[in-house]
Order: sequence, then structure tokens, then C-alpha cells
Amino acid sequence: MPSISNLYSIQEISHHSSNDDCWIVIDGKVYDLTSYLDEHPGGDDVILAATGRDATDDFEDAGHSKDARELMQKFYIGELDASSSAIPELKTEQLDDYAARVQGLAKQYWAAPVAMLGISVVIGWLFLRNK
Repeated sequence: MPSISNLYSIQEISHHSSNDDCWIVIDGKVYDLTSYLDEHPGGDDVILAATGRDATDDFEDAGHSKDARELMQKFYIGELDASSSAIPELKTEQLDDYAARVQGLAKQYWAAPVAMLGISVVIGWLFLRNK
């Protein structure tokens, strides 16, 4: 195992979150899993969903074996700098734009579902009245 002289901030780790450059934090240790993505038994998408952040809970929830824990040492590159506790800000512009468009459509086309509901109620009422 390399020495613990390499300290990485969570901001720096967050920049390594692609399938070409994949870092992950587990129990305060930083691992470069880029070369392991194709070999991971659970598929690369599982690792990619947890890259660039602390994935300790994800790792523990998966119930990894002792062999998997030993294999991790091969990918160890350093430690998480505990003094850099700031959480990187998520970019939500795209989500906000999508939500605004959905809201706009809901406001614009509210009459059609209301009309269908009204017609259904009237038809149901007429059907029950004729019985």
C-alpha cells in the first residue's frame, strides 16, 4: 500500500467522475478505479454512479467480500483530506430548466384532463341513473 502522503480534497475528487477518470472514496481512503471498471462484477454503472464522492455507504450496502476488500488495496491512491469538508455544489440548471418546462406545460394544458374527467363523471352518472 502506498504511503498516506497523498491527501485529496473532496472538490478534487469530484473532478474525477467519468469512465475515463474514476475516483471513489471509501472509509476516508481514495481509490482510482478507472482501470477496474470493465472488470467489476456488478458492472461499471454501479461504480460510475458513486464516483467523485464518498461512497462508503454504497460499498457497505453491497456487502462486498473479504476478497473484494483486499483487491481494493491495488487501487488505493491516498486519503481524503478531512479538513476539506465542503461538499461540492451540484449543478441543477438542467433540472431546473426541465421542471420549469413541465410546469409551463401543466399550466398551458390543464383544460384537457379536467374536461376528460368531467365527461367521465357525467357519463358515469348517466349510466348509473339509467339502471
